[in-house]
Amino acid sequence: MAIQWFPGHMAKARRQVTEKLKLIDVVIELLDARLPLSSRNPMIDEIVSDKPRLILLNKADLADDKATEEWIAYFRKQGIRTLPIDALSGKGVGKLPELCREQAAEMLAKRSDKGMQGRAIRIMILGIPNVGKSSLINRLSKRSVAQTGDRPAVTKAQQWVKMGDTLELLDTPGILWPKFEDQMVGLRLAASGAIKDELLDFTEVALFVITYMMHYYPERLVDRFKLKSLPEDRVEMLEEIGKKRGCLVSGGNIDYDKAAEIFLRELRSGKLGTVSLERPIDWEMEEPIGKPVSFPE
Repeated sequence: MAIQWFPGHMAKARRQVTEKLKLIDVVIELLDARLPLSSRNPMIDEIVSDKPRLILLNKADLADDKATEEWIAYFRKQGIRTLPIDALSGKGVGKLPELCREQAAEMLAKRSDKGMQGRAIRIMILGIPNVGKSSLINRLSKRSVAQTGDRPAVTKAQQWVKMGDTLELLDTPGILWPKFEDQMVGLRLAASGAIKDELLDFTEVALFVITYMMHYYPERLVDRFKLKSLPEDRVEMLEEIGKKRGCLVSGGNIDYDKAAEIFLRELRSGKLGTVSLERPIDWEMEEPIGKPVSFPE
């Protein structure tokens, strides 16, 4: 399965972001805490250049705390301040205004030295689709100013949002990149819900997640699907899920696609517990956990 998705409005959004960047003081890069690097647009460094930057790991409530700490340490080594948050509940979001002021301190000092009157710090929020940008903006502004949804590509236009007298936020549409050179990235994004389900092979995505969970979270699978023991094979695990969730067709055979879709819905809703879909070490492996293989006919 080759996962590709680059709607026309995303190409337009990239051009708009580049044009608006000269007005921006601080860039907030919003990532999915469950898959920080896979949810990070590789064009971001080129686009943002040397602007002060913060990384927010959103949906941290759905991610494995231990894995999140590993990612915070990973970005710290790169000199990037990182904060785990949950935009929906507001956890961690209260720290953001002060962190933005810290990042903009040099700019504010230069303006003060020139005798220029203070103005609101202008912030740009960047992130891929369905990572929670609109939820974060609504939380920061304390009102519903940005459209939200549990599907990608809800936001399709830029808008400025005031947050008191000290901060102004620029919302932007989610920007994916034209081609996923690493299909593992595509699988992780698909599992998280960042790519439209209509474009997915549910079975292949589910098999990827099952393989990863059999390695890192075997007890979650056993407990959630009430199994006596963990199957040795990921296809057998999917079959067990199908049996437990009533995904049967004529002859007692398993409807793999239906079982896979149900499994992914449970993953995304947190019913499988806090699950991270990648760790820094996964990017160092020659054979990543969950690498696609041919599905048996």
